[in-house]
Amino acid sequence: MQGENDVHTLVVGREAMACRFEIVFNAGEVPDATEIAVDCLDLVDEIENRITVYRDSSELARLNATAADGWQPVAADLFALLIQARELHERTAGAFDMAAGSLVRIWGFLRRQGRTPSADELAQARAAAGMRWVELDEAGSRVRFIRPGVELNPGAIGKGWAIDRVMERLRDAGVESGLVHGGASSVRAMGQQGPVRPGRRSWPVGMRHPLRPGRRLATVHLDHRALGTSGSGTQFFIDRGRRLGHILDPRTGVPAEGVLSATVVATTAAEADSLSTALYVLGPAGLSKVAPPGGTVGAILVVPGESAGAVRVLTSNLDDDIFAIEPGEGVET
Repeated sequence: MQGENDVHTLVVGREAMACRFEIVFNAGEVPDATEIAVDCLDLVDEIENRITVYRDSSELARLNATAADGWQPVAADLFALLIQARELHERTAGAFDMAAGSLVRIWGFLRRQGRTPSADELAQARAAAGMRWVELDEAGSRVRFIRPGVELNPGAIGKGWAIDRVMERLRDAGVESGLVHGGASSVRAMGQQGPVRPGRRSWPVGMRHPLRPGRRLATVHLDHRALGTSGSGTQFFIDRGRRLGHILDPRTGVPAEGVLSATVVATTAAEADSLSTALYVLGPAGLSKVAPPGGTVGAILVVPGESAGAVRVLTSNLDDDIFAIEPGEGVET
């Protein structure tokens, strides 16, 4: 983040959900800011314990183990997450799918050890993947899977959902300006960074260049908005000279290709996270679907440029006062 010389922040962070979560305040603005941040980070830990698929004791893991046997009661907030996941699945024509856990597992990404499955393994995993196999009883807050082998995996929405819960707690504590991020790829902010000054607005968030570590590609200004970025720059493996990333196309069951990074600006972090994943899968053709003109969502897609080492930046439904590309060579628009 960037600001003028008189901008000072208080940052309280902790490792959670396989990344660094941080709560950021304007220094001196919020009484008991550290205590409030610690409480928020404890909430993130509680959420992780409930929705992680890496611990058999979590609520979500138990649901995955039992829902194929019949209707299972689900806590109200987790049920609301599943309702949202179903809506996002429909909205993206299946490019986002929280029920693609069988595919994540078969590709080895569940253990962060990527591998190429055999044709038979992939076929079996695809047969068990998809929200079409998940039934939600809204009257009773119950869930069941209508075939065995279905697995819910919150990898593309869980961090954002946790950030949204944290933002609610900050508001309840009377915080008017602040920023929360998980691993810098999932961000939500309210108010503005620094004291009120003419021309100062929002919280400026830097977008990393996907091909040039340490370089900022663009700046996005967030005020009561969230940002989610999806890319395979850190989670991938090489198979016979081919780089395969961890973001899978749930419609085909194989890693999505052709996109360097996808960023979405939305009202909530859960929406931004899931839609950025869908946009990464859909590519340029998905810009109008994910971020239609006049809607509440904006999108930024980075794809390889025509020149070696260059990138091309495509946007949809973003105003110039929200998004600005940093000056530099090798960026095509």
